[in-house]
Amino acid sequence: MIEFRVETTSGIAPYRQIAEQVRHGLRLGILDVGDQLPTVKEVVAMVAINPNTVSKAYRELELEGLVEGRAGIGTFVTRTLAGPSLAAHGELRRTLLAWLESARRAGLDDASIDALVEHAFHDARQDGVA
Repeated sequence: MIEFRVETTSGIAPYRQIAEQVRHGLRLGILDVGDQLPTVKEVVAMVAINPNTVSKAYRELELEGLVEGRAGIGTFVTRTLAGPSLAAHGELRRTLLAWLESARRAGLDDASIDALVEHAFHDARQDGVA
């Protein structure tokens, strides 16, 4: 089951954070068609947010055709976002974790890592790599 987290200092609305975490789960194969999302009540207990916030996130995902609410039963995944590259994720994740460990040893904090990754991603796009 997916476990949600909400960063109150991120500047991103909590409902958007919940929806994006579901999308990430769908891209990474953590969630698959037929899986049930946590109930609104379970999410509220998990991250201490307003039930309307969770409902709004789930509604957004439903409008995108990613999930379907079934009255009295719950919300279920109806479509995945995982592509053919899913098989490569394991090795790439291990490589990324090793890189993050190196970044920490070099003294980078979260904000510095975010800035470095964003800058490298921008450069890769400029070079036609990403």
